[in-house]
Amino acid sequence: MNRYTYTLENLNCARCASKIENKIANTQGFENVSFNFATKNLSFSSENSDSVLKIQQICDSIEDGVIVVDRSKKTKEKQSGKINFNTVMLIIAIFLGAAAFVTHLVLPENQTYSTVILFTLSIAATLLSGYKIFLKGLKNAVKLKIDETVLLTVAVAAAFCLGEFVEAAMVTILFSLGEFIEDIAVDASRRDIEKLAQIRPDTATIIKNGTETVVPAESVKTGSIINVKPYERIPLDGVVTNGKSTLDTSALTGESLPVDISAGSEVMSGAINGNGLIEIRTTKEYNNSTAARILQLVEEASARKGQKEKLITRFASIYTPIVIIIAAVIAFIPPLLGIGEITEWIYRALVCLVASCPCAIVISVPLSYYSGIGAASKIGVLIKGGKYIEALSKADSFVFDKTGTLTNGKLEVESITTFSGYAESDVLALAAACEKYSVHPVATAIKKKAEGLKLPLLSDYKEAAGHGTSAVYNGKKIECGGIKILNNEQKKFAGNASVFVVYGGELIGALEVSDSVRAESQEVISKLKKLGVKNIVMLTGDSRNNAEKISKKLGLDEFYSNLLPNDKLEKVDRIKTQSKSVCFVGDGINDAPVLSASDCGIAMGLGSEAAIESSDAVLSSGNLIKLPDAVKLSRKVMRTIKTNIIFALTVKAAVIILAVFGIAAMWMSVIADTGVSVTCVLYAARLLKTKKEVEPNNI
Repeated sequence: MNRYTYTLENLNCARCASKIENKIANTQGFENVSFNFATKNLSFSSENSDSVLKIQQICDSIEDGVIVVDRSKKTKEKQSGKINFNTVMLIIAIFLGAAAFVTHLVLPENQTYSTVILFTLSIAATLLSGYKIFLKGLKNAVKLKIDETVLLTVAVAAAFCLGEFVEAAMVTILFSLGEFIEDIAVDASRRDIEKLAQIRPDTATIIKNGTETVVPAESVKTGSIINVKPYERIPLDGVVTNGKSTLDTSALTGESLPVDISAGSEVMSGAINGNGLIEIRTTKEYNNSTAARILQLVEEASARKGQKEKLITRFASIYTPIVIIIAAVIAFIPPLLGIGEITEWIYRALVCLVASCPCAIVISVPLSYYSGIGAASKIGVLIKGGKYIEALSKADSFVFDKTGTLTNGKLEVESITTFSGYAESDVLALAAACEKYSVHPVATAIKKKAEGLKLPLLSDYKEAAGHGTSAVYNGKKIECGGIKILNNEQKKFAGNASVFVVYGGELIGALEVSDSVRAESQEVISKLKKLGVKNIVMLTGDSRNNAEKISKKLGLDEFYSNLLPNDKLEKVDRIKTQSKSVCFVGDGINDAPVLSASDCGIAMGLGSEAAIESSDAVLSSGNLIKLPDAVKLSRKVMRTIKTNIIFALTVKAAVIILAVFGIAAMWMSVIADTGVSVTCVLYAARLLKTKKEVEPNNI
């Protein structure tokens, strides 16, 4: 099966989108179907290479006017004429509606001419602002698909029958105005999300036989030589073969500081070149390059729906029938019991129907998740779906791998202890001279520490695996190695050191060599604790001494050392039983099982396929600095969702109760429907404008 993506143009109804998605998913020949309401993209797997006709038929059976467009062939459409026409019609309707309202206040009631003028102005305003809504409502009613257009059509028709001309016009105008504003808000959100696509250039300048040719980036093969001119985006991942420059990687990592590059430097697609011309040998093809993978992650994220999004989908499917039953009870039971006139109760029932439409919730919840995912990508954190935003927002335990996550994964000399009156610089110089020809990581760390020192000349160099190195200096043997080179008496002075220097049989120095802590680790741990994270744990296969030292330095709550991969998995499973939600942060290569087992597995960097596949979120910058921001942003998303749900249901319940007692008018029900929808959409869309620093606020 192949994977296809189409765009469903003119689809602005979230409930209809859900129905289309479900119907396609239940149709033979379609698998792994997902529809992203924020971008209008429908993705699925199918053996049929031409599925457009079938999808179009399904869309037409549910929602009129939807056009299925092959995204690969999609071009920018000019819709200004249509928008201008609709806007003009709405403006005219508003003026006519205002005239009807003033006429209603000024002209005497119960006069034939007043009624005619009032009816003429009201019906003109109603039809100009709502003719499309009424046509859609009638078609949906025939299909027995009860939505807000059906409810509004019935309500407006009933209002005219009851002589409430002005109210019918104002209700239609308010509804259309709300729809207009809502469309603007949703489209603005979509445009913000689509800006991400700009990080992936469509062309590349390839060099072949000394000639430059501009070709589609997707046609460039691995191993090709391309050049990138000053201030161009890098189209494909690769290694610099010629030239020096700086890169702006902020679109990929969220880091604003430029990165210096020269021959041998690895570069990622989507980064912006500085003022130098560089040549690159490509290491990945277009669809596997960093920018493409980021876009794929963000675009497919909404397919992994969060629990609240799933709840709202189920809620919407049963909510409308229940509301219709309640409205029917309100309309007919009181008159049958002799309480009031049937026209009065029908009017109240219509107010309840219009007010109860669940659009505000159905649209704003998915939009909140997707806006949060888009905002996170802007700061260099790629979150794969709403489910993981929820897990991140309520995480009270964070579990970290040590090497390459809390530490740099590179050995450094941290301290030097001297004996027998030797100076630190002398011990370090002798150790580095003894390790001169060794390529062991410990030897490399010692030589790096000794850079700038004048090293003595030694002779008779030797290296013994597991013991260290030895040489001769001034006629005496000098040894540099682990504790095995010490005698029993010397071992009493070993302490926490890992490398010792013995000269002429005498211990003259001890060096503590260990993995260095990342510069940002301490700050990140401190911020997580301020955010209310109760349990911060480190898991490592390293020795207890090294693990304990790192744990104390960073102020961790717990640490576990000498662990194999299956031991780490066991520890995470145990921590999960004691926590609301557990996030594991690792490098995504050796820790794939643990990344998958945690509630939200977070990988460091975009360097490996394992990080992308096994994790639920990726810190694209390769460091921890954005992790607290991701937690704060996820909490903001969840607060937004909860606020929208509570606000929408409260307003709707209030209007319905007022309608039952005859206090709420039809215009109030429109405010409870379209007005609340607009408010919720705008409140959700603001997440895309989230700044890099989000104020902490626990939930």
